[in-house]
Amino acid sequence: MRIGGKTFVWGARTYIMGVINVSPDSFSGDGLASVDAAVEQARRFVDNGADILDVGGQSTRPGANKSEAGFDEITADEEIRRVAPVIERVRAALPDTPISVDTYKPHVARAALDAGANMMNDICGFRHDAEIARISAEHMVPAIVMHNQRGREAVDVVAAIIEGLAESVAIADGVGMPRERLIVDPGFGFGWRPEQNMEMLRRLGELRALGLPILVGTSRKSTIGAVLGGAAVEDRVFGTAASVAIAIANGADIVRVHDVAEMKQVAMVADAIVRSDRPAMEGAAS
Repeated sequence: MRIGGKTFVWGARTYIMGVINVSPDSFSGDGLASVDAAVEQARRFVDNGADILDVGGQSTRPGANKSEAGFDEITADEEIRRVAPVIERVRAALPDTPISVDTYKPHVARAALDAGANMMNDICGFRHDAEIARISAEHMVPAIVMHNQRGREAVDVVAAIIEGLAESVAIADGVGMPRERLIVDPGFGFGWRPEQNMEMLRRLGELRALGLPILVGTSRKSTIGAVLGGAAVEDRVFGTAASVAIAIANGADIVRVHDVAEMKQVAMVADAIVRSDRPAMEGAAS
């Protein structure tokens, strides 16, 4: 798959997506207050091994004034104000690095593409507004479609995910977007209890039935904190590392993370164990 000016070969290795949060109320506590800070973080992430940068301005943490989406929504204009200048500056600073925009709002998607984004990342998987799929098709850019379980009933975790993602794929097909430009995300943490999130990772390989590359985003999420006995966000790095390694072992092609340097190392070791088609390793055994 071509994303921006780079080619991604699924199965060769795990790719790292670094999260650039420009929301002041990010659940992970890493919201950036200025464009300069976002550019600095983007440079650091690329230096530490990020293959894609994911810029988002809408926090999806549960809020006091929840909409149907399950969190406090901001206006499209406010979201554009947050993300467009960051994407424009990061594109200028890192012209060869693919940038995705984390949004489910068409106006934001168009503004982000105009600013230099190369990919859509829709937490609603086109099911909130199919216009995101049309925009992706029109601009010939890839899209990540996530299954969002919030507000939905489910008997079987993986069956619900596959059904939801199949609907996203059908929406894309309906607007003429090729399957070859789609990446699927099972939606870790979006409407699932901790034990269901764990089941999702155990059974991740079943999503291969869709025939599409898989992105997994477990980084710093509340399920990790719950498993660790209530660990604070800043104390979830090792727990995240375990979930990333398991996700890779079970078929993840991309991991979306906040701690790029650490998770790059996790991915390199996990790949050396589980990828059969990998470059020869240098150095003597130890």
